[in-house]
Amino acid sequence: MNIRHSKSSKRSAAFTLIEIVITLTIIAILASGSIYLLKGQIDSAKDTRVDSDLQAIGLALQSYESRALRMPTTEQGLKALVDKPTIEPIPENYRAFMEEMPKDPWGQEYKYRFPAQKSKKPYDVWSLGADGQDGTEDDMGNWKKSAVK
Repeated sequence: MNIRHSKSSKRSAAFTLIEIVITLTIIAILASGSIYLLKGQIDSAKDTRVDSDLQAIGLALQSYESRALRMPTTEQGLKALVDKPTIEPIPENYRAFMEEMPKDPWGQEYKYRFPAQKSKKPYDVWSLGADGQDGTEDDMGNWKKSAVK
């Protein structure tokens, strides 16, 4: 009887193939759900980064305007915040307001236009978004997004 008792305890201590498959399936489902949620957090972080960059660029543009008594032209662009413009009108009292121009989270340069066409501010500053195309739904700028119809 002792032999039978020890065999049955060995069987109950081992996992069956079905138990292992079910456990791995549950782990895979939990992992895929976590990845999906993490992707949403990454997208949200990129949006937050663009907002932060747009605010920093906006402050630098206001400082530029107060010192040069005008905004940089579209041709001078945001580069005027980093290097003295070489295109007229060249400000007499120039000072760099940023060490370097940040790039958006997708590695693209921010776009600038003066006078503004979309923003209530005197200028437009925007990111082309994930698709890298201008004028598409994923563009993010210093203007309010229009409501989706």
